[in-house]
Amino acid sequence: MSKNIKLERSESLLKEILPAALSTLSDNRINSLNITDVDCARGKYDANVYIDAPFASEEEKKEILKQLRVASSIIEEYCLGATGWYRCPKFHYKFDESLDRVKRLDELFDRIKKSK
Repeated sequence: MSKNIKLERSESLLKEILPAALSTLSDNRINSLNITDVDCARGKYDANVYIDAPFASEEEKKEILKQLRVASSIIEEYCLGATGWYRCPKFHYKFDESLDRVKRLDELFDRIKKSK
Protein backbone atom coordinates (compact mmCIF):
# COMPACT_ATOMS: atom_id res chain seq x y z
CA MET A 1 0.00 0.00 0.00
CA SER A 2 1.44 3.34 -1.00
CA LYS A 3 1.38 6.31 1.34
CA ASN A 4 0.04 9.58 0.13
CA ILE A 5 2.42 12.27 -1.04
CA LYS A 6 1.67 14.72 1.79
CA LEU A 7 2.49 12.12 4.42
CA GLU A 8 5.75 11.21 2.67
CA ARG A 9 6.70 14.89 2.47
CA SER A 10 6.00 15.30 6.18
CA GLU A 11 8.17 12.29 7.00
CA SER A 12 10.98 13.59 4.81
CA LEU A 13 10.79 17.04 6.39
CA LEU A 14 10.85 15.58 9.89
CA LYS A 15 13.81 13.39 8.94
CA GLU A 16 15.69 16.58 8.00
CA ILE A 17 14.57 18.70 10.95
CA LEU A 18 14.90 16.21 13.82
CA PRO A 19 18.74 16.00 13.73
CA ALA A 20 18.86 19.80 13.99
CA ALA A 21 16.40 19.71 16.88
CA LEU A 22 18.48 17.07 18.68
CA SER A 23 21.68 19.04 18.12
CA THR A 24 20.26 21.98 20.09
CA LEU A 25 20.05 19.84 23.24
CA SER A 26 22.89 19.96 25.76
CA ASP A 27 23.07 16.17 26.34
CA ASN A 28 25.93 14.70 24.29
CA ARG A 29 24.28 11.27 24.23
CA ILE A 30 21.28 12.73 22.42
CA ASN A 31 22.54 15.59 20.28
CA SER A 32 24.68 13.32 18.11
CA LEU A 33 22.14 10.56 17.42
CA ASN A 34 21.47 9.53 13.82
CA ILE A 35 17.87 9.60 12.64
CA THR A 36 17.49 6.70 10.20
CA ASP A 37 13.78 6.97 9.43
CA VAL A 38 10.52 8.65 10.41
CA ASP A 39 7.19 6.91 9.97
CA CYS A 40 4.11 9.11 10.46
CA ALA A 41 0.65 7.81 11.16
CA ARG A 42 -2.27 9.13 9.17
CA GLY A 43 -3.10 12.67 10.16
CA LYS A 44 0.41 13.23 11.52
CA TYR A 45 -0.71 12.75 15.12
CA ASP A 46 1.98 10.18 15.89
CA ALA A 47 5.38 9.49 14.39
CA ASN A 48 7.80 6.65 15.00
CA VAL A 49 11.33 8.02 14.93
CA TYR A 50 13.99 5.39 14.30
CA ILE A 51 17.40 6.24 15.70
CA ASP A 52 20.79 4.62 15.42
CA ALA A 53 23.34 4.48 18.22
CA PRO A 54 25.64 1.63 17.18
CA PHE A 55 28.08 1.98 20.06
CA ALA A 56 25.52 2.26 22.85
CA SER A 57 25.01 -0.62 25.27
CA GLU A 58 21.52 -1.79 26.22
CA GLU A 59 21.69 0.23 29.43
CA GLU A 60 22.78 3.34 27.53
CA LYS A 61 19.95 2.84 25.04
CA LYS A 62 17.41 2.79 27.87
CA GLU A 63 18.89 6.02 29.24
CA ILE A 64 18.83 7.64 25.78
CA LEU A 65 15.13 6.78 25.35
CA LYS A 66 14.42 8.19 28.81
CA GLN A 67 16.22 11.45 27.99
CA LEU A 68 14.39 11.73 24.67
CA ARG A 69 11.05 11.42 26.47
CA VAL A 70 12.13 14.17 28.90
CA ALA A 71 13.17 16.45 26.02
CA SER A 72 10.18 15.66 23.80
CA SER A 73 8.40 18.98 24.38
CA ILE A 74 11.56 20.93 23.41
CA ILE A 75 12.00 18.80 20.29
CA GLU A 76 8.35 19.17 19.30
CA GLU A 77 8.47 22.94 19.81
CA TYR A 78 11.59 23.17 17.62
CA CYS A 79 9.83 21.19 14.89
CA LEU A 80 6.75 23.42 15.09
CA GLY A 81 8.91 26.51 14.67
CA ALA A 82 10.87 25.02 11.78
CA THR A 83 7.86 23.69 9.87
CA GLY A 84 5.21 26.29 10.65
CA TRP A 85 2.70 23.50 11.27
CA TYR A 86 -0.26 24.00 13.56
CA ARG A 87 0.42 20.73 15.32
CA CYS A 88 3.49 18.54 15.70
CA PRO A 89 3.18 14.76 15.85
CA LYS A 90 3.89 13.00 19.13
CA PHE A 91 7.23 11.30 18.67
CA HIS A 92 7.81 7.68 19.66
CA TYR A 93 11.52 6.88 19.62
CA LYS A 94 12.78 3.43 18.70
CA PHE A 95 16.20 2.06 17.94
CA ASP A 96 16.59 0.94 14.34
CA GLU A 97 17.38 -2.76 14.53
CA SER A 98 17.40 -3.23 10.74
CA LEU A 99 20.98 -1.93 10.49
CA ASP A 100 22.14 -4.56 12.98
CA ARG A 101 20.35 -7.28 11.02
CA VAL A 102 22.00 -6.19 7.77
CA LYS A 103 25.39 -6.19 9.48
CA ARG A 104 24.82 -9.69 10.88
CA LEU A 105 23.72 -10.96 7.47
CA ASP A 106 26.85 -9.52 5.86
CA GLU A 107 28.98 -11.25 8.47
CA LEU A 108 27.14 -14.53 7.84
CA PHE A 109 27.67 -14.28 4.10
CA ASP A 110 31.37 -13.57 4.65
CA ARG A 111 31.70 -16.69 6.84
CA ILE A 112 29.90 -18.79 4.23
CA LYS A 113 32.17 -17.44 1.50
CA LYS A 114 35.29 -18.21 3.54
CA SER A 115 34.14 -21.76 4.35
CA LYS A 116 33.75 -22.65 0.64
